[in-house]
Amino acid sequence: MQSRLSPRRQSGLLRFARNDGRDIVKAIFMDKSPLILLAAGGTGGHLFPAEALGVELIRRGFRVRLVTDERALRYSGLFTKDMIDVVSSETARGRNPLQLAYAGLTLAAGTLSAYSLIKRLKPVAVVGFGGYPTLPPLVAAKFAGVPGIIHDANAVLGRANRFLSSRVRAIATSLPGVLDRDPALSGKTTTVGTPMRPAILAAAGVQYAAPEVNGPLRLLVVGGSQGARIMADIVPGAIERLEPALWSRLILTQQVRDEDMARVRAVYDRLKINAELAPFFTDLPARLASNHLVVSRSGAGTVAELAAIGRPSILVPLPGAIDQDQFANAGVLAKVDGAIRIPQTEFSSDRLAAEISAFAAEPARLAAMSEAARGAGRLDAAERLADLVAKVAGI
Repeated sequence: MQSRLSPRRQSGLLRFARNDGRDIVKAIFMDKSPLILLAAGGTGGHLFPAEALGVELIRRGFRVRLVTDERALRYSGLFTKDMIDVVSSETARGRNPLQLAYAGLTLAAGTLSAYSLIKRLKPVAVVGFGGYPTLPPLVAAKFAGVPGIIHDANAVLGRANRFLSSRVRAIATSLPGVLDRDPALSGKTTTVGTPMRPAILAAAGVQYAAPEVNGPLRLLVVGGSQGARIMADIVPGAIERLEPALWSRLILTQQVRDEDMARVRAVYDRLKINAELAPFFTDLPARLASNHLVVSRSGAGTVAELAAIGRPSILVPLPGAIDQDQFANAGVLAKVDGAIRIPQTEFSSDRLAAEISAFAAEPARLAAMSEAARGAGRLDAAERLADLVAKVAGI
């Protein structure tokens, strides 16, 4: 069930979204309140929930810092560079002994660095959001006697969090039932949802308006760094297969990698499609809210944001993952009829064109999917997780 925010809370989050949180960040250096270290891998799927929790913790009077890898230095949200501590980390890939040895040594060095950082900063808790960069700070917290908490946004616990699960005081999940089959862990597991950054919470206030039968149809296509190539391969062909009458109705926004830009743009120019193409959109929450249909990969953050905002989607899980987390994530919305899940082996231009055409002819179906997706969303996850952090920290 979707939880609603109070008007006062909504007003505060909208104010944060407008001024990029400068007033909150400035307040961090004004006192010596208890410090919470947030640990996350350097991708949006990990950083955005960390940001959302950070905003809520600061609102409650805590200080926060982010421990992560070098990728996060490009991040431009809550965590400014003087709030970020970089520790070395490495992903353990494959079975090559040399690669595994290198990863182990790098993670060990990162753990020593993180231990020194924790002893110097004296945080009251360390909260991890997944990814191998969370291993050093959470393991170091265990050695230092500092309470650790992990949050996992996926329907299946990730490998780094699986390793850490027995070494932390509490586990927070976005979805229910993730660890029900593991009695050793289920007792310290709390379902809180996925903390939403202020821009998503602001977008969640935008009501869905289904397209008119002969009116504009707004389509957003995103895929992240690992999914944009398949979208460049499939979506232009799907648009070309639509009835010509739909071409003039379509308003298309698509994430396209630089190396694919020319070939994708050539198709849309030839068809005279109203299309905006870019490698990355900095205002993605607002774009999610302003479109009628979203075609995307099904990372945990994307699925949670689609549910929070309440937007119908066609989800194409990234194949090849060991734990098939994206397939499970997409299933959460597909199960409640808030999305269509298409495995990549079935994701063709013909199939996508058929789905888009069916939606264009039946706008009421899009509206129903929007409501179904919104019903699966949670807007108070940051508050729930902050409650858990405060409890574990004993504050």
